[in-house]
Amino acid sequence: MTRDAGAEEEHPPVPGSTRPGGRTARTREAVREATLAEIAERGYDGLTVDGVAARAGVHRATVHRRWRNAAGLAADVLDLASGERWPVPDTGGIQGDLRELTSLVVTHFEDPHAGAVSRALVSAAVHDPVTARALHGFLAGRHRQAAPLVARAVERGELPEGTDGEEVVRAAVAPVYYRLFISGEAADAGTAERSADAALAAARSGVFVRGVRNSPDRSGS
Repeated sequence: MTRDAGAEEEHPPVPGSTRPGGRTARTREAVREATLAEIAERGYDGLTVDGVAARAGVHRATVHRRWRNAAGLAADVLDLASGERWPVPDTGGIQGDLRELTSLVVTHFEDPHAGAVSRALVSAAVHDPVTARALHGFLAGRHRQAAPLVARAVERGELPEGTDGEEVVRAAVAPVYYRLFISGEAADAGTAERSADAALAAARSGVFVRGVRNSPDRSGS
């Protein structure tokens, strides 16, 4: 039996907007869970309004009116996820923090369910601009959440003053995403450790200090 939320808002939720409450919030959560399950089972190409509506127990017209299509469903999943807290490491040292952070990314993609969903969404973002914008917002939020581990390292004197935390985090996780989505190579614990250590070496040398441009010395000295 389906629930017809005819009294709910007529437009799809806007990424980054305030979370609605009451029945609308319950409907949105049910649709999110159904969307995640559909992507895990069928991939992004198999994601449909009809499939999500049936799994969520929500009237098809409601899903179509609020989310419109697969891209809208995927974007809203990413928007909801962007508001969730990430377990940012705090090991007491920047090397341990960065290694644990990159390890979390690798472990996530190794998970049969969560990894399958994330792989599908990242792959979809390559071809779909709506999903791409939502993924950009999601990742930017993750980088902001993790940036304080760099700020703590600066306070401890482990990194130079003015080091850009978000840039360090991007540099640490980027090699993992490169292997998973560009080169097709395996990303394992060794990959996570090397990626973290490479980003740390660059950060210690001042590469990520705000306002500093590192260029070759052209003076000849």
